[in-house]
Amino acid sequence: MEPKVNKLLSYILFFFSLTVFSQTESEIVVDTTVQFVTTDKSALPKTEKEDYEIYQDNDSIVSKSFREDFQKNYQSEEFRYQPVLKDTSRWDNFKAWLAYWLDRIFSFGGEGNASVFEIILKTIAVLIVLFVVYLIVKAIINKEGGWIFGKSSKKKITTTEFSEEDIHSIDFRTIIDKSKAANNHRLSIRYYYLWLLKRMSDNGIIEWDIEKTNSDYLYEIKRTALKEDFQYLSYIYDYSWYGEFTIDDALFAKAEKAFVKTINSI
Repeated sequence: MEPKVNKLLSYILFFFSLTVFSQTESEIVVDTTVQFVTTDKSALPKTEKEDYEIYQDNDSIVSKSFREDFQKNYQSEEFRYQPVLKDTSRWDNFKAWLAYWLDRIFSFGGEGNASVFEIILKTIAVLIVLFVVYLIVKAIINKEGGWIFGKSSKKKITTTEFSEEDIHSIDFRTIIDKSKAANNHRLSIRYYYLWLLKRMSDNGIIEWDIEKTNSDYLYEIKRTALKEDFQYLSYIYDYSWYGEFTIDDALFAKAEKAFVKTINSI
């Protein structure tokens, strides 16, 4: 009996001690109060105080604008950043072509050394180019270079069969009949044109000169109708003689009719 009583007292003391411990723990208070510290702006240093101030600009604003003609100042050569392409003539194109091929001929690929065969080959090429240039220059001097540089509207009236003195004494009817019999329409038109110049020279309308051009004679003609006819006949002459176009029977008959009409009207 006594051991059971002691055991019961032990349980009672254990539970009592737990109750006391829980009450002691619940009585512990934690101070969680947060204290806020305010800063007095007047107590701040001067440099920190100035950061709170906003500067106000009271300066007046002046509105500016461009002048209406301001672009004129930028139209000079100094403000042109793109090259201006100029029209090149056929002569300029020919010189550029010649310079290009000469540069290729004399260039040995930058190697510094060239074989004997290569030197001989390029020397022959240079001689050929020079010969072609010679033929072109000769054709220009002889007034036969129109196929290269275009037809010229100011060709001299030259004669191969007659000199300047002969043109006033030649029997054009006879030589025209001979050229027509040979079916040489191109030469017949040439004789008709020289005959027209002779008639105008004999009547004081123009002054014949072997060095003059069609435009020179056209300027000397004062009669409007004759000026128009001469301009048309000059076109026919240039077309057939200098243009070296084929003149068939129909075209020649039309040209001959126009020449005869104008010659008889003088």
